Amino acid sequence: MTASALQRITPQGAVLTEMSWVLIAGATLIFVFVMVLLARAMRGRQAPASTALWVVGGGFLFPVAVLSALLVYTTVRSAQLAADRPADALVIGVVGKMWWWELRYRDPASGRDVLVANELRVPVGRPVTLGLATSDVIHSFWVPALGGKVDMVPGRVHQLRFTVREAGTFRGQCAEYCGAQHAKMALPVVAMPPDEFDAWLAAQAQPAAAPADALAMRGREVFIEQRCSACHTVRGVAAESALGPDLTHLASRLTLAAGELPMGDDSLQRWIADPQRVKPGARMPAYDRLDDETMRALSAYLLSLK
Repeated sequence: MTASALQRITPQGAVLTEMSWVLIAGATLIFVFVMVLLARAMRGRQAPASTALWVVGGGFLFPVAVLSALLVYTTVRSAQLAADRPADALVIGVVGKMWWWELRYRDPASGRDVLVANELRVPVGRPVTLGLATSDVIHSFWVPALGGKVDMVPGRVHQLRFTVREAGTFRGQCAEYCGAQHAKMALPVVAMPPDEFDAWLAAQAQPAAAPADALAMRGREVFIEQRCSACHTVRGVAAESALGPDLTHLASRLTLAAGELPMGDDSLQRWIADPQRVKPGARMPAYDRLDDETMRALSAYLLSLK
């Protein structure tokens, strides 16, 4: 996954990059100019012709002129970032939690909300508006390739608008210290062609499919017996709970544990058996009491949730 602040895949990110380079270049030129003056002053033995001219010109007029020009430039260029939301924009709710992400889409067919966890998918070429909130402490949404970093403050909903110009997978990260596992609170962002995104969203809106084999069927029984539904929702199987991520289509995601592990059987069994070894402080209890056969069945069932 790409996580470079220099790679901008949105027009909004390109504006921020341009302003950053202008500020860096301007600061570099001013620094070089000041160092040249300092070198000349240290080599010379005579006092400057007019001390007042240097004080007024260099200490007042020059900073006022430079800062005024930067104010006008950044105000004009950043106006695009505050543009009104287009009527056809895709609105996605993003809630930061300790230490994972909840994402809420709207199913265009039924109008119902579709909950996804730890993976943001967006269509290429369509305006997107994120409603950013938190359910506990301060988090910060930051995907370098998208441009912009927005703090998520309790009791408030902030917005981030962008339009992705190219398909790909990009890494996001919580950028505000939020506790023990702040560093392990990643958010993969998948930009998809519009038709693929529509198909993905339609699939995510469906309830979980029935297990296709005996091992996965046994795993579903284990899921129910172990009261996994006390924290996790599997639509069509278990009652809804918002304490943990929605698992209805868990296996369609790229990663586990908010980007910490790749999706797969070994990763699932490792996470279920002892979450504290992967993310110390995580609120999911350990299930290392399960025997190997039961653990394989539970993992097989979760991997069938695509």
